[in-house]
Amino acid sequence: MQQLISERLYFNDSYLKQFKARVLEMLDVAGKPAVVLDRSCFYPTSGGQPFDTGRLNNARVIDVQVRAEDGVVLHILDQELWEQEVNGQISWSRRFDHMQQHTGQHILSQAFIQVAEAQTVGFHLSDDNCTIDVDRQDLTPAQISQTEQLANDVVWRNEPVRAYVVTREQAQKLRLRKIPAVDGNRLRLIEIGKFDLTACGGTHVANTGEVGLIKIIRVERRRDALRVTFRCGQRALNDYREKNTVVNALTSELTVGYWDLETSVVKLRDEAKNQGRLARKLQSQVVEMEMERLIQAAKPYKGVYILDKVFVDMNPGDLRKMAATLVKEGKYLLLFGLAGDKSQLLFARSPEVAGEMNQLIKPALQVLGSASGGGNAELAQGGGPAATVEQVEQALKRARQLAQAQIR
Repeated sequence: MQQLISERLYFNDSYLKQFKARVLEMLDVAGKPAVVLDRSCFYPTSGGQPFDTGRLNNARVIDVQVRAEDGVVLHILDQELWEQEVNGQISWSRRFDHMQQHTGQHILSQAFIQVAEAQTVGFHLSDDNCTIDVDRQDLTPAQISQTEQLANDVVWRNEPVRAYVVTREQAQKLRLRKIPAVDGNRLRLIEIGKFDLTACGGTHVANTGEVGLIKIIRVERRRDALRVTFRCGQRALNDYREKNTVVNALTSELTVGYWDLETSVVKLRDEAKNQGRLARKLQSQVVEMEMERLIQAAKPYKGVYILDKVFVDMNPGDLRKMAATLVKEGKYLLLFGLAGDKSQLLFARSPEVAGEMNQLIKPALQVLGSASGGGNAELAQGGGPAATVEQVEQALKRARQLAQAQIR
């Protein structure tokens, strides 16, 4: 079987947007039609860089892959392609974005070496973020800032970016960051002025000025490395626009300058924490007062105090806490309900009181039109749809009738 050979046009010209080609093979890839061409400027997913999109005649190219067994480029399509001759066109906005990010990554990786002796051990480019992993456990804020500044100095010097091919023997004599362990004797190099030289098969800009700007967004520890998230060019501008919109909205809302924004937010956070502590303290006092009222108003039934009450503004957690406290105080049988957007029932009894709470909860919930509940002999609870105080009272009335029948 004759080996298929596909010419990758982007190797020589990353700016090529349109091309003509001949179909060498038609096939199916994971249920989608696909073709192999004799030449293509569509970049396949590889080396951390995503694939190009675009069109082949009337078919949309939705994925581009490298076939493992022979290395040819597979163009996965949204519909069958019947013609043997095709006109191809890539999505230029996506391609140029990838060129900006990838060249920016080369610059940033070399800058990390020069500032912090941090080697890049991983690279990933997605639709939203671009990341590199560097072989350091930590970097100081000063090192990060110096690296970012050096990278942008290279961008603004508008250094030429050149792609060329050398033999592996020739590469051994050059100042490459790293010689990759790949098959074959030929390596494609990307040279950025006198600043950086590394092997790469990706698409790049012609001059560093086209990268526009490199902005480090975040640095975080990942296993034995640091992950650096950054954005270049249009992505960096979009990021600035979005954050500037947020900052302007906050400064307007808080009536402060952006330089006072952090102080104002910290102050608001601390005030919210203090108010939260005060609210919890007051709520605890409310719960204690409510328990006292319930105990004082309770009347015994065959030696057991049945406490039934519908609450409206009580937190479900406080309701459970109240029940847990009361069942330890004496011979109590508690029938509590919550009215509102979501109704809730909670039944509990002291250990020395007879009764099966799980047998009370289901009939009571049925009054509310719900069957979502359960529990055991001492504690049962369940929730239902929105209910008024009167509706929950009817549910508790039903539970009280059943509870009195259980008390001997």
